[in-house]
Amino acid sequence: MHRERAAAILEQEARACHHMDAGLYADLLVRAAADVRAGGPCAEALEGYADAPGSAAVPLRLLGAVHALVLTGRAPELAGYYPSAGGAYRPEDADATWVAFRAVVAAERDTLRGWLPRPPQTNEVGRANLLLAGLLHAVAETGRRPVRLLEIGASAGLNLRADRFRVTSGDFAWGPADSPVLLPDAWRGGVPGWLRDAARTVPALDVVERLGCDLTPLDPGDEDDVLALRAYLWPEHTARAARLVGALQLAAHVPARVVATGAADFLAGIRPEPGSLTVVWHSIMRQYVPADEWARVTTELDRLAVASTPDAPVAHLSFEPHPVDEPPVQLRARLGAGPQRLLAEAHPHGLPAWAV
Repeated sequence: MHRERAAAILEQEARACHHMDAGLYADLLVRAAADVRAGGPCAEALEGYADAPGSAAVPLRLLGAVHALVLTGRAPELAGYYPSAGGAYRPEDADATWVAFRAVVAAERDTLRGWLPRPPQTNEVGRANLLLAGLLHAVAETGRRPVRLLEIGASAGLNLRADRFRVTSGDFAWGPADSPVLLPDAWRGGVPGWLRDAARTVPALDVVERLGCDLTPLDPGDEDDVLALRAYLWPEHTARAARLVGALQLAAHVPARVVATGAADFLAGIRPEPGSLTVVWHSIMRQYVPADEWARVTTELDRLAVASTPDAPVAHLSFEPHPVDEPPVQLRARLGAGPQRLLAEAHPHGLPAWAV
């Protein structure tokens, strides 16, 4: 039964990868599921993890662990099929790729099992497309003033530098022209009018505080943590990898702080500040938070909403699936104690977005 559960989880993720243009991983996971059922190396590597908390992320943990070996030169034959390592993948290479992958799992079992407890973290930079749109909306609606940017589930805090990214879509552009992070073709079907209006009102942002929290924060200046960020990106998604590189460059000279604590405890210490807009945002982290913890988060967000004033406004921006774990992924904004407003929907990685 444990093996069947593990195989089912692998197959579920294979379907998700197929729908998100990750054919390499989709093909590998289908074969890995069969290998688990047969008691092969994948079954040995995953033994005990299928029934552990967070088991839905087991496929991504296994793939990330192997990808880390590829990126560090410890799986040279497999690297030939990984675009992230200079290789190339074609559907007709599926069987040969699987043979190389299975050999790595068999040879590196202990290394892989040492990686598996790590939570998947990509710190997806593309999601800043939605977060920035919501931020421009909030600033335009509450009056231009300095911004305190607070992120729960911040990972390495890369999106705390989002105001330094450049977003483009047709004739629309916002952000520094020389930014190392470009978010192109950001909107499908045209940029919504509310965003165009907000971007005209707010041509630049004055971010005076960049603070986040995460249970297991990553340090963008640490080689091992950067490897984890790179490894959890899918190897065919080279544009995502390029955005990550640019965000890491920004992180080297734009300070931000991420503290190791839960979201509710983090928010409990936050108070609105006169003269500034306090923004709490998060993206695709809700599904990883236990229900009792999220209830506490909601209580703290409501407290901040009620404490919001015209001179010390508070905004809550979320880019999350609604309902939890199911598409579509939606950008929602709540200004002060007002109603939550649905602003847009988007691809889970943030590009493209579309108006609702």
